[in-house]
Amino acid sequence: MPISRTSLWIGRILSGLVIAFLLMDGGIKLVPIKEVTETLQQLGYSGSLGQARLLGILTLGCALLYAVPRTSVLGAILLTGLLGGAMATHLRVDSPLFTHLLFGLYIGLMAWGGLYLRDPALRALMPIRN
Repeated sequence: MPISRTSLWIGRILSGLVIAFLLMDGGIKLVPIKEVTETLQQLGYSGSLGQARLLGILTLGCALLYAVPRTSVLGAILLTGLLGGAMATHLRVDSPLFTHLLFGLYIGLMAWGGLYLRDPALRALMPIRN
């Protein structure tokens, strides 16, 4: 089934926003500023430079896999795991629900929604029925 131009462009925009966020998030962890390590400590992690950089590399890896059309589904799957871990962390420290805890859900919905709107193979795998 062909994808309309509108669906394709909305999917590209949603995916682009997710990729931009992941690049920013991963990038600030590679050059860990004081706020990054302090936030990691507040969330119950050691907050070491190595830990921050590892999270940055994982985030950038997911972003790269998601950005490349041939590996975008794998990237979305790995991204779902990364975001689930972030949500579990925020749940554990009792972060605010809509601004912190569910933020991973928002990004995940944008990632999968963008991919669904622009990838006919994914649409065929998970059809929405009337």
